[in-house]
Amino acid sequence: MAAAARAAHPLVDDEPYLFRDDLAGALLGPHAEELVGYHLRHRRHPLLAAVRAQATVRSHWVETRLVASGIDQYVILGAGLDSFGYRDPAAAIRVFEVDHPETQRWKREILALADISATGELAFVPVDFEHDEPVPALAAAGVDRERPVLVSWLGVSMYLTGAAIEAVLSGLSGLPAGSELVMEYLLDPALRDEHGRSYAASVEPAARAQGEPWLSSFTPAALDQLLHRHGFATVAHISHRAAVPASWWQRTDALRPVDLCRLAHARLGAAAPPLGGGAR
Repeated sequence: MAAAARAAHPLVDDEPYLFRDDLAGALLGPHAEELVGYHLRHRRHPLLAAVRAQATVRSHWVETRLVASGIDQYVILGAGLDSFGYRDPAAAIRVFEVDHPETQRWKREILALADISATGELAFVPVDFEHDEPVPALAAAGVDRERPVLVSWLGVSMYLTGAAIEAVLSGLSGLPAGSELVMEYLLDPALRDEHGRSYAASVEPAARAQGEPWLSSFTPAALDQLLHRHGFATVAHISHRAAVPASWWQRTDALRPVDLCRLAHARLGAAAPPLGGGAR
């Protein structure tokens, strides 16, 4: 659904585009016509517009931060149909896609059918977040233990238990000092705006019925405490509205910022333990 939203955005919404992903449609494979067509037929539906806003602004922010950081190791937790590694024009960033083995098998089949190849060095790192630790798997996949990485963790934490989130952060604390994390998280219900509450009321029951219930939400202060316990210093919490230039929200289409999820940007301090040695 996130890839469909990114693919549909330039087809159904007006400029300025919040994010351009020219490969998203191809990565949908045989599902492209159905999923993108739904956005084309119902382009002003508030729920679909909210999905497009969420999927585009978070990708815009994290990829902008990646370029600005100068970090050349990019870890994508829950990569799904993310397309960065296949459209990075510089091909100078090593990409590590971390996801469930079955999801990766499906994605690799679509990549082969569409004849899409990585532009640079890319490794698939199979991990089940509820049971496996990502950092040892990343070490085995070739992450440089002496240089920082930027970790993108979008659209995942809300579907995990608190224990699973804690375990992932514990493992990430073993990354090199100076590594950065951009984590999307579901806001505590009391902090959501009207659009966020409306979206949740419509989507959360459907997600639960499909076997993907929302399991975790945070206040910024609570997430700060969790991050700090694992060696991360929070740099900022970024709302949809703040994730792109303010003028981009002066729109004639249906896209509006929704305060349902935020991005936490955090950095590991100099005291972080060696790779693979995060406290349990």
